Amino acid sequence: MAGLKEVRIRIASVKSTQQITNAMKMVAASKLRKAQTAILKLRPYAAKLREILQNLSATIDSSDENVFSQERKPEKILLVVIASNRGLCGAFNSNIMKMSAQLCATTYNPQFLRNNVSIITIGRKASEYFRKRKYNVISSHDELFDQLTFTNASLLAESLMKRFASMEYDRIDLIYNQFKNAAVQRLIVEQYLPIAPPQTTGQAPAVKVESDYIFEPDQETIVRELIPKTLRIQLFKAVLDSFASEQGARMTAMNKATENAKDLLRSLNISYNKARQNAITNAIMEIVSGAEALKG
Repeated sequence: MAGLKEVRIRIASVKSTQQITNAMKMVAASKLRKAQTAILKLRPYAAKLREILQNLSATIDSSDENVFSQERKPEKILLVVIASNRGLCGAFNSNIMKMSAQLCATTYNPQFLRNNVSIITIGRKASEYFRKRKYNVISSHDELFDQLTFTNASLLAESLMKRFASMEYDRIDLIYNQFKNAAVQRLIVEQYLPIAPPQTTGQAPAVKVESDYIFEPDQETIVRELIPKTLRIQLFKAVLDSFASEQGARMTAMNKATENAKDLLRSLNISYNKARQNAITNAIMEIVSGAEALKG
């Protein structure tokens, strides 16, 4: 009967876990619906605005007016790593950490790992990972996911623009998961600053960008107002993408956990029934044996 008791305790434990994972799946699905709507609405606007920004930057020759497009030797690099505050979302966070560490160790040259590569983290999981491994984490913005608004993201974007304009850093990259659907997220390494030039198609050599834009009132005003606004939107889009990807990854992970709990419960119930049947058979055999002994 001790075996029966152990199996019953385990069945109760698995049922409790199944209820928790199912509840987390439904919460993640609710959050995903809102986050998906937000990112799908913002993405076309942000993409078109970035296209305008790239063409605008390519038409301005004055380096003083176009500080955000200045290409400099990347001696000081800043990575903005966007992860999550909570776990239980599959490989969502681990993929971000592995990619960031790989970039530090290879793309940006191993000698830059401690001195020339700095990291800004968004998400408690990224902060804990890089601080524990003694990376140069200059700041963490884990609270951004508590109130995910354009205003809060803009404050960080302003800080990044100031750091680049003051030549504190020569390049700033964003590392995050781009939302594709609830089950698929794409790991993205995106150059934030300097502004990347527009990409040319085909095998023809790069030529001077032909722009169809009429600048009104003038290019200086547009550089002063449109470029910072676009950069703020690009950062907000990256954070929204990561948040939607996190909810999709968590919903998928919790759904798989719930299904695994169902399979485990089915196996435990079979084991419980076998153990119960054996216990009943043994009890009957003991009764029969006792009766036979009394007759004898």
